[in-house]
Amino acid sequence: MAEAEFNATGVRIERFLRSVTRAGQVLIKDGRLELLTSYGREIDSAPLRSVQASKPWFAARDRAHATVNGTRYLLTLGQREAGTTDGSNAARRFLDVVRSAQGQPGTG
Repeated sequence: MAEAEFNATGVRIERFLRSVTRAGQVLIKDGRLELLTSYGREIDSAPLRSVQASKPWFAARDRAHATVNGTRYLLTLGQREAGTTDGSNAARRFLDVVRSAQGQPGTG
């Protein structure tokens, strides 16, 4: 079983300004993005090539937008990406992993 490219827990996942979970998980593994509840139940998932990810210009540094199967999610990545303690680094790394899978340049 391949190791995850990105794994963040304790993620607040919102859809249409409504909270889906306050302690969810964002997992990128085997070319697929999965949004999970704190209990491991799938909220949404899609191949990375069909996911759109961006950094909202108006929000805190620990947030990212992800459009999965036509649904737009706001992810507050907080502080729990494996190996880091900074939410802004987790958001930046999330965007870098999604963009690199799509052949786009990283966020820097």
